[in-house]
Amino acid sequence: MADPAPDDGKCLFLENDFRNSGVAQADWAAKKMVWVPSEREGFEQASIKEEKGDEVVVELPNGQKVTVTKDDIQKMNPPKFSKVEDMAALTFLNEASVLHNLRERYFSSLIYTYSGLFCVVVNPYKMLPIYSEKIIEMYKGKKRHEVPPHIYSITDNAYRNMMQDREDQSILCTGESGAGKTENTKKVIQYLAVVASSHKGKKDANPPPQPQQQQPPAPPQQQQQPGSLAYGELEKQLLQANPILEAFGNAKTIKNDNSSRFGKFIKLNFDVTGYLVGANIDTYLLEKSRCIRQAVTERAFHIFYYMVAGAKDKTREELLLEDFGSYRFLVSGHVEIPGQEDDEMFDETLQAMEIMGFSEEERIGMFKVVSTVLQLGNIKFEKERSSEQATMPDNTAAQKVCHLQGINVTDFTRAVLTPRIKVGREVVQKAQTKQQADFATEALAKAMYERLFRWILARVNKTLDKSKRQSCSFLGILDIAGFEIFEDNSFEQLCINYTNERLQQLFNHTMFILEQEEYKREGIQWSFIDFGLDLQPCIELIERPNNPPGILALLDEECWFPKATDISFVDKLLNTHTGHVKFSKPKQHKDKLMFTVMHYAGKVDYNAANWLTKNMDPLNDNVTTLLSNSSSNFIQDLWKDADRVVGLETMTKMSESSVPTKSKKGMFRTVGQLYKESLGKLMTTLHNTQPNFVRCIIPNHEKRAGKMDSNLVLEQLRCNGVLEGIRICRQGFPNRIVFQEFRQRYEILAANAIPKGFMDGKQACCLMVKHLDLDPNLFRIGQSKMFFRTGVLAQLEEERDIKLTVVIIAFQAQARGFLARKAFSKRQQQLSAMKVIQRNCACYLKLKNWQWWRLFTKVKPLLQVTRQEEEMGQKDEELKAAKEVAEKSEAELKDITQKHTQLMEERAQLESKLQAETELCAEAEEMRVRLEAKKQELEEVLHEMEARLEEEEERSNSLLQEKKEMEQQLQLMESHIAEEEDALQQLQLDKVAVEGKVKKLEEDVLLMDDQNNKLQKERKLLEERMADMSSNLAEEEEKSKNLGKLKSKHESMISELELRMKKEEKGRLDTEKAKRKVEAELADLQEQCADLQAQLAELRAQLAAKEDELQATLARLEEESNHHGAAVKRIRELEALLSELQEDLEAERVARGKTEAARRDLGEELNALRTELDDSLDTTAAQQELRARREQEVAMLKKAMEEEGRSHEAQIQDLRQKHSQSVEDLSEQLEQAKRVRAGLEKAKQALEKESADLSGDLRSLASAKQDVEHKKKKVEGQLNDLHTRFNESERQRTELGERVSKMTLELDSVTGLLNEAEGKGIKLSKDVSSLSSQLQDAQELLSEETRQKLNVSGRLRQMEEDRNSLMEQLEEETENKRAVERQVSSLNMQLSDYKKKLDELSGAVELLEEGKKRLQRELEASNSEYEEKASAYDKVEKSRGRMQQELEDVLMDLDSQRQLVSNLEKKQKKFDQMLAEERSVSCKFAEERDRAEAEAREKETRVLALARALEENQGALEEAEKIMKTLRVEMEDLVSSKDDVGKNVHDLEKAKRGLEAIVEEMRTQMDELEDELQVAEDAKLRLEVNGQAMRAQHERDVQARDDMGEEKRKQLLKQVRELEAELEEERKQRGQVLAGKKKLEGEMKDMEDQLEATSRGRDESVKQLRKFQGQVKDLQRELDDSRAAQKEALTSARESERRTKVMEADVVQLHEMLAAAERARKQAEVERDELHEELASNSSGKSLLSDEKRRLDTKINQLEEELDEEQANVESLNERLRKSQQLVEQLGAELAAERSSSQTKEGSRQQLERQNRELKAKLQETEGQGRSKLKSSITALEVKLREAEEQLEIESRERQANAKNLRQKEKKLKDLTIQMEDERKQAQQYKDQAEKGNVRVKQLKHQLEEAEEEAQRVVAARRKLQRELDEASEANDGLNRELSSLRSKLRRGGGSGGEASFVSPSPRSSGGGGGMRSFGMGASASRRNAIKENSLELQEYEPPSPSPPACSCSPPPDACSPDDE
Repeated sequence: MADPAPDDGKCLFLENDFRNSGVAQADWAAKKMVWVPSEREGFEQASIKEEKGDEVVVELPNGQKVTVTKDDIQKMNPPKFSKVEDMAALTFLNEASVLHNLRERYFSSLIYTYSGLFCVVVNPYKMLPIYSEKIIEMYKGKKRHEVPPHIYSITDNAYRNMMQDREDQSILCTGESGAGKTENTKKVIQYLAVVASSHKGKKDANPPPQPQQQQPPAPPQQQQQPGSLAYGELEKQLLQANPILEAFGNAKTIKNDNSSRFGKFIKLNFDVTGYLVGANIDTYLLEKSRCIRQAVTERAFHIFYYMVAGAKDKTREELLLEDFGSYRFLVSGHVEIPGQEDDEMFDETLQAMEIMGFSEEERIGMFKVVSTVLQLGNIKFEKERSSEQATMPDNTAAQKVCHLQGINVTDFTRAVLTPRIKVGREVVQKAQTKQQADFATEALAKAMYERLFRWILARVNKTLDKSKRQSCSFLGILDIAGFEIFEDNSFEQLCINYTNERLQQLFNHTMFILEQEEYKREGIQWSFIDFGLDLQPCIELIERPNNPPGILALLDEECWFPKATDISFVDKLLNTHTGHVKFSKPKQHKDKLMFTVMHYAGKVDYNAANWLTKNMDPLNDNVTTLLSNSSSNFIQDLWKDADRVVGLETMTKMSESSVPTKSKKGMFRTVGQLYKESLGKLMTTLHNTQPNFVRCIIPNHEKRAGKMDSNLVLEQLRCNGVLEGIRICRQGFPNRIVFQEFRQRYEILAANAIPKGFMDGKQACCLMVKHLDLDPNLFRIGQSKMFFRTGVLAQLEEERDIKLTVVIIAFQAQARGFLARKAFSKRQQQLSAMKVIQRNCACYLKLKNWQWWRLFTKVKPLLQVTRQEEEMGQKDEELKAAKEVAEKSEAELKDITQKHTQLMEERAQLESKLQAETELCAEAEEMRVRLEAKKQELEEVLHEMEARLEEEEERSNSLLQEKKEMEQQLQLMESHIAEEEDALQQLQLDKVAVEGKVKKLEEDVLLMDDQNNKLQKERKLLEERMADMSSNLAEEEEKSKNLGKLKSKHESMISELELRMKKEEKGRLDTEKAKRKVEAELADLQEQCADLQAQLAELRAQLAAKEDELQATLARLEEESNHHGAAVKRIRELEALLSELQEDLEAERVARGKTEAARRDLGEELNALRTELDDSLDTTAAQQELRARREQEVAMLKKAMEEEGRSHEAQIQDLRQKHSQSVEDLSEQLEQAKRVRAGLEKAKQALEKESADLSGDLRSLASAKQDVEHKKKKVEGQLNDLHTRFNESERQRTELGERVSKMTLELDSVTGLLNEAEGKGIKLSKDVSSLSSQLQDAQELLSEETRQKLNVSGRLRQMEEDRNSLMEQLEEETENKRAVERQVSSLNMQLSDYKKKLDELSGAVELLEEGKKRLQRELEASNSEYEEKASAYDKVEKSRGRMQQELEDVLMDLDSQRQLVSNLEKKQKKFDQMLAEERSVSCKFAEERDRAEAEAREKETRVLALARALEENQGALEEAEKIMKTLRVEMEDLVSSKDDVGKNVHDLEKAKRGLEAIVEEMRTQMDELEDELQVAEDAKLRLEVNGQAMRAQHERDVQARDDMGEEKRKQLLKQVRELEAELEEERKQRGQVLAGKKKLEGEMKDMEDQLEATSRGRDESVKQLRKFQGQVKDLQRELDDSRAAQKEALTSARESERRTKVMEADVVQLHEMLAAAERARKQAEVERDELHEELASNSSGKSLLSDEKRRLDTKINQLEEELDEEQANVESLNERLRKSQQLVEQLGAELAAERSSSQTKEGSRQQLERQNRELKAKLQETEGQGRSKLKSSITALEVKLREAEEQLEIESRERQANAKNLRQKEKKLKDLTIQMEDERKQAQQYKDQAEKGNVRVKQLKHQLEEAEEEAQRVVAARRKLQRELDEASEANDGLNRELSSLRSKLRRGGGSGGEASFVSPSPRSSGGGGGMRSFGMGASASRRNAIKENSLELQEYEPPSPSPPACSCSPPPDACSPDDE
């Protein structure tokens, strides 16, 4: 291995620094280091100083002490895990540890880190020397654990796995923009180009074959230089493909200067020997909108700037290029990139194109398209002055576009401005507006650039595809954008996030498979979990095709519906997926286009604006047709599939048609469909490969090296799935260690457990674990290694550190003692030596002067005796040395002889082996020759099989074509069948009604089944929770055995607990007393509830009466409109008669011109209306004054309405969301009305035929022929009007019926509020005693506020008295109305101020409440108990939040069920309407029966033909299966004959698998064909049955039609006779004209009397208004009282505040209803005034005044009655408001008597059901009455029609007799034209009134829907609370039993004393949390227990935490169980 340079090693290898030192380990163990959250750094290290229950006091590095909860801290890994290369090895896998590890490695320039399967890369923002040739050589052939983390290691492992396992590989690079995805992809390609290059094979003996394609020489800078990497031809092209794609697909963004705006999948193909033989590139999601618009500091695609800056003169002229500022699409002009020159980059791009083989023509064509895109932005359109049509004043840019694209300018301009569109069978030219033209050009530019990019990609793939060399396997590199969460997320973000969901699922599934294989290999028992299924709900929400359809399917469906919008798409999405767990509507957004999807990385709010347009991607098909016929071959090639675009014709059909459009087979598809298909292919490819995951991280947005934004990195880790992978790891056993290492490292903890001598590693580890007494759930023992859960190794490390500390201390003591003893003995020896020296010195001093001693010293050396002894000693020593040398030489000789014999033996063995090897080599050579021959034979067989496969593919293609043709025929048949079924359904209405009822029952059964399934699921969840509890209990029992040793300590704790229990029991007695008091108050509240129910019943009765009267008034309005229509038609006929005269003809033309001008401009028509009304009403001055007053009144009313609209804008915005649902219902009703209209038109045609027959009989009456024909036309027009009015009345009736059904649910809302009060009472009872004094203070404040309100009411009375004095005139009345409205608004403002004051008071009350609680706690218990209660209260708050989330989910489910029920009811009503409509038009199907029978016969013949075709296909498939069987046998023979040396057998196995897949596909096709045949047969049987029923029904219908025809003929004959009699009478009445004039004068006097009567009626209305004002005063007083009561209820408790807000919302709703009633009253007054005006305008008429007088009198009386009813309704609403305020007052002291309340509510529900039945019966009665009234009105209209005809004849004869008097005729003509315009304007006024009525009905409907939703929400809340209370009580009992059992066990285990070896910090901090943690995390029972029992029960269950012991045996909380996460 080539060692890297020292600088390289710093960026790859980890230095041995402080982390491995014992000092760091000891420091970590002593300080108890943990991670705590930090806003700036994400997490900050701290040391634990003190533990207080669930809270921990930690010390930060700066010395500051902070108190945090145990849930917020995260464990810190030991120092040995610092800068670990694989984060999966961390013992504590949490966010803080992962972030810290990445940060430490990043600061050490280690940018690559493993995280399990992931390789996490952090962008360094600087150049690192880790990509050189030495580094590549270092990573070649090395395993992952042998070298540091690197992208080269990932690539090399993938390459080696591909070569060894023959399995395709893939590398998935994801991340944000600027994280380094593209750069890492380049490094992968660079590494593979070096490792797998075929260029180096030339040096080998047998090089692989080289491609024969010749390429131009490389440019100088690209040529190979000494020391550089050696690339082959294909490798150069592969590396040069990247600059081309970057030029056309990359751009500068805010985050990245070279950001890829598309995703790509690069597929590198390799042959059998591992050489690179080809490549293929697929792209996804090109951001084509960037070519037309960019942000301010961003750029478009690079190629625009390269081309404009780098093109030379000749090219510049050819491409018609300009400066940067001349292009509109380049928003910011020339935005430069630092360190990059655009002209140089242009040259490099051209050189890359040359290397890739692009011709000059292709390059020029590409640049022409790019220039065309820029020129399209310079085309400017302007709007014409007289119309909206767009024009092109300057076509210079258009000429340039056409020159570049090779098309005609005139054709292009016409195609853009006035494109040709096919409408039906005709082709018309449609003028485009400026907006449409701009949109068309931008869409054309985007589509043109996208097609160019796809062409470039195909061209690059063509160059890289080396088909001459066969590829064996491939390695794919996916470079795609990561998960995106922006402020505004659109369709592109949904596609990207959908892709990342699928990729994350692939990762989870891969990890699951690897974990499963590891556990199976090691023989570990583990419940396998497929983590890929966690993401399946979100994926199905996006991609599911049906049942229910997903987001993409709904988007595609909405794209083909008429007049669909983005809002309708979002509404449909909300209706379909309201109950989906991954879908919701964002609450903070009021935009209707917003919806939320919960992805694995977080919630994403999507904005659906322009999604339909983005999905369809429409283009101007006229322009695309021109481009497909361009003179340039390159442009033709780009637009060769132009017929598959979404054109203007399709868009026009969508916007105008009423039926969903269907695209033809093989035509265009939506963007969502194409992307889904491409993603499906990509995922299929990735599933067939072995994936390798690379996650790129951007450290900061400032592009600074050495800086890391912790929060940003954490967010990316979540989005990239790294934390998701860690979550999966924590579910299993992520920490693994081999037996030898485990025994070596941790044997010190079990020193005596392993006996001496040899022992197997697994047995030794089992003994060690048994001695350590580890929990079996925390580890598993495999075949070769140990598996541990997170945190266990850290615990063992702590114990090991403690043990080592003890051993080292003992060792140090022994060493110090030994050294001290040794020093002491040395000192003793020194002392004795000193004494000897002193003694010798003394002797020497004595003897040195003695003569004999001197002589002795001189004589002694001369003695030989001493010398001989010395010599003998020397000889002995020499002899010994010689003996030792001899012995050594003998031993060496023996060893040498033994070695020699061994070597000779080995030599003989080696010679024999060598001979065997030579023989084997010869055999192998022979075998190789045979295998080569066999290979050739197999290749020939393979070619034959491929030929057969091609034949089979051709056959399958032919079969597919036949299948498509059959599918088309089946679709045609299905369409015909659908039409026949529609016809049969219309004929079989009775049968359909019965079937509808049966379906409704079946749907009810399905709903019950769904509910049952939900209950079963809940039961399963509860069982699982019980299983978890049982496991936790088992763990606690095991732990209780060890707790026996702690008896002495725990007895004192138990005594303290008993004292606390006594105190808690006393507190319970007090609460029970308070509960009894509140139960007594609850009985009173229930009685009041009964009174409320009775009052609600009265309100319903009043509402029903009001609705009946409203229907009557609507019917009268319809009659009046019919009269006006008749008058208008009469005037038109008079004009037609007068048109015969030439002088009248000119006047008529002038009048027609005036009417046409009036229609164009509504404003001018209004002015003309006023002037003509002034001219027509100038007869009397009184009428003019009256008219002026009424106009002023109308203006004042309009102003008042505008003010009300401004005041209620906020409410209207809230109601808009619910209004969308009603709009859909109205659209459905409109479609029904259209169908009814079509039926009526057919009936009209039948009547016209009958009238033609009658006209033949009436030819004898020549003189009356023309008159009769005119009368017949009048009758037909009136019949049409009557039918339309009838349809409108039916629709209004259905709406009112829905309103009645929804009003019945208001009682449910009130009862639901009572149920909420019951739930709240459980908590309120505990705080009643503490809030009594505070309530008194609040009452005093409320009394002061009531006195202020009384003062305000006194002022109001004075103002009302002043106004009553001025009520004689109408103008004063309107002014007083406005004053009252202003006062009401001011009162509302005061009310809002009072609400604010209430909130402040409630806040003050809460502060006082907390202070009082604090004092009570200080008196009752110590500070520690207070902290525990506070922590328990926080837990209760968290559980309440979770409970509220669950409640919202349940409410959403309930709303969806309610919507389903309402939809079913609407469908039933629609069926009833269809039944009534189809009975009237059933006669038209007589002729269609024969046609249906003929079509049925044709279909039977088609079915037979299809059956025969199917049989033929089955035969062909059987033959194909036989062939496949033979092929399979041959394949098996070939496989059986293969040897170990052959490698091509693998190819044969692949071919076999492919053939088997083809067989399976053909089988599936066979099954599909059989299914289609079965469907066709079923359709045939259904047609036969329906045909028989249709024949019977048709016979009955024919008989009924004949009867009806005879009756109609008789009626028409009667009418003819009556008309003849009328003609005779009219002749007699010629002489009575003068008498008629006198009668008219008398009628004028009557009209004046009538005006006086109306004035008297006005006075009466003024009196009624005064009464209403008095009622308003009472209402204000009642509001004051209710507000006071509401304040008392609000101050009762902090927990009840949210519920009272719900009641306030109800009060606001009642205010809205009151305002709606006020608006209804004003609208009624407006209608009354308009009727007065109508009366005044009709006074100029001469013939119908008497009838009009009577009619208007009745109408005025009816309106007065309606006003009275409105006032009664207002009183009832006031009463309701007062009662609801009483409810709010009563909520303060309300408690739940659960059983009695449930019984009373059940009775009330039954009573409501009975009332609902009664209301339905009344509704049916009202429908019958409406029909009878309609018939009577029709007869009355016929009578009036006859009278009008008589008068018309009189007037016509008068004009014919007086034709000579031209002046009189001119005056009459002018009067008639003026009257006609007046009547038209009056008709318009009536239409406006009708629209106002509809708006009013819709408002009431919205209010009712809100009430219904509130009721549903309250009922669901009540049920959920009751269920949670039951579960909480059960959980409390279980916990009490558990506590008692623990106490008994502790008492029993007291006998065994001893030293404590297992000390748990506290039940909550031990491994399951003492039951409390796991129970709180795993189930909702503890949360419900917290709601019912509050903190008292929690303290009763949880024992207090003892002082924190220094024990390490208990597992940490994170390692207790997998459920903790």
